[in-house]
Amino acid sequence: MVQTAATKLSPLPKLVEECDANTIHLEESRATGMGTLKDELASLRIDRAQPRRRKWGLWIVLLLLVAAASAAGLYFVRSKPELMNFAAVEVEPVSASVQTSAGASAGTPILTASGYLVARHQSVISSKIQGRLSALYVEEGSFVKNDEVIARLEDSDYKAAVAKAKADIIYAEANLAEMERQARLQQGLFKDKVVSQDALDAANSRVQLAKATIEQDKAALQMQEANLEFTEIRAPFDGVVVKKMSEVGESVAPIPPGVNISTSSGAIVAIADMNSLEAEVDVNEANVGQLGPSYPADINVQAIPNHTYKGMLRQVIPTADRTKATVTVKVSILDKDRLIKPEMSCNVTFLEPPKKGTENDAAPVRIVTIPKDAITTRNGKQVVYVIENNKAREVAVVTGNELKGQIIVKSGLVGTESLVNNPPQKVVDGTSVKIKS
Repeated sequence: MVQTAATKLSPLPKLVEECDANTIHLEESRATGMGTLKDELASLRIDRAQPRRRKWGLWIVLLLLVAAASAAGLYFVRSKPELMNFAAVEVEPVSASVQTSAGASAGTPILTASGYLVARHQSVISSKIQGRLSALYVEEGSFVKNDEVIARLEDSDYKAAVAKAKADIIYAEANLAEMERQARLQQGLFKDKVVSQDALDAANSRVQLAKATIEQDKAALQMQEANLEFTEIRAPFDGVVVKKMSEVGESVAPIPPGVNISTSSGAIVAIADMNSLEAEVDVNEANVGQLGPSYPADINVQAIPNHTYKGMLRQVIPTADRTKATVTVKVSILDKDRLIKPEMSCNVTFLEPPKKGTENDAAPVRIVTIPKDAITTRNGKQVVYVIENNKAREVAVVTGNELKGQIIVKSGLVGTESLVNNPPQKVVDGTSVKIKS
């Protein structure tokens, strides 16, 4: 029995051992669980330094990308401007040109001045007496000869005045005859000692008064005949009617000399001698000393752009205009024709006179000219911008005087270039440009 009980109680030590082992395992599990819990709590803590580092890194990457894109775009625009028209500057092109001057006017241009064509012989015609226009025989463009009647005034009152003056003379002559008869009668009575010397002298005085009255009436007749003649308006010289200022039925009157053709009032017509046409220009008083007698000149009339007239300096007016600081210079036109007319605007380019003995051998002078607006000043020097391959190339130029409305270029251009007109400030050397449509 005892053995049997012992045999039955034998598993107890194993149970104790198992309990001890379970206790140890539980303690280990608790220790392990505490460590895991601490690790999990630590993982939930927010690290504030780590996100900031990530943010700055992102900004740096973005900036590098933007810089790379900008560099690529700039390279693309500069290398292929034809594909990027929105980046090119629109410009207006003008062309340089070459002008030649040969023959008698060959020489270096000295200066250019502007003015008008005027006739040396021109006149605003009015009547010498006041009256109403009864007839007008000319129109603008009519050719008239010296002393030709071009208009008439109403003359009925002047004809009546002439008739009265003639009647006054007849009356005065009859009165003279009577005074002479009475004087002869007094002379006989004086011989017979019937009248006194005083009566005879009075009779002779009346005779002299009658004679004076006749002379006075004759003078009055001449004056009335002159007034009647003044009703006929005559041309003072050969010329062309350039302006008609009155019509039949209008009143006209004498006008003072020196009036302007366009502003005169009371005049009838204005005529000009076309053979006396010349250019009258204003030269800056600082440059007039460069001119000399009979200097050759090229005359360009703006109304006739494709023709150059030859001229010669005729006169430098010996006084200046203080308001404009200019001196008036008159230039004769050597090859005038019917195309030119008074008051047309013109430009006169004075040239160096040819040397003696070389008039027939003068070689043509090649002159490069460009429009004024193509020149600009950059960094204190005159430059132009030549259009080449859709780009503007800056070229420094040395300029001279004006010639036919353009600027002479002494160096820098050959005369075949296409230039930027009125270069904008944003146009510099190398700027991409495109022509305005």
